Amino acid sequence: MTLTVMPLPGLDPLLQSGVIAVVRVSEAVRLGPAARALAAGGVGAVEVTLTTPGAIDTIADLAADAGLAGCVIGAGTVLDESAARYVIDAGARFVVSPTLNPAVIRACRDRGVPCMPGALTPTELLEGWRVGAAVMKLFPASAVGPGYLRDVLAPLPFLRLVPSGGVSLENAGEWIRAGAAAVSVGSALVSAARLADGATVELTARARALVDCVASARRHAGNAQ
Repeated sequence: MTLTVMPLPGLDPLLQSGVIAVVRVSEAVRLGPAARALAAGGVGAVEVTLTTPGAIDTIADLAADAGLAGCVIGAGTVLDESAARYVIDAGARFVVSPTLNPAVIRACRDRGVPCMPGALTPTELLEGWRVGAAVMKLFPASAVGPGYLRDVLAPLPFLRLVPSGGVSLENAGEWIRAGAAAVSVGSALVSAARLADGATVELTARARALVDCVASARRHAGNAQ
């Protein structure tokens, strides 16, 4: 039986800017300045992966940061139901996973929090939608390319897909024009080196360039329809 996925209140803010910034670093760093720099550049969602040292405390701090009122804070690399509940309790307002786990999707829907599970094949992407994921992460996107996303959406146009893995300023527009609901960008935007340098001005400029690129691609895609 196919489930009709109802929109969640937090889904529109997650996708509105078209850019989800992913923070994945191997050492504990203060992420407040970087998150505020990303928000100043127009990024509407920041994902802190659970592989980042101190991720739970960081998520809680960012969720409570008044300077990030217009930016949605979420958790990535959430692999099971227990972790999903934990990060939501910490303040995460969206949950991302590299894999498809129906228990994680259900836990998030029970709390009214958007869940973005990862999948690659059409079968996996459709299954995620059927069990209640309103948006799916196409991962690893670098293994396929924008043409693949376009081909998947041809028979499954109701899916909302967000490519993750290998997305950059240079190719973000291609993904949006292919039909992506937004793009998930990691090291091409938020690298450990940039965080260590505290280069917030550069980070804001890179974020603004990426958000503008996505906005332009969305306008182009809309005019083409």
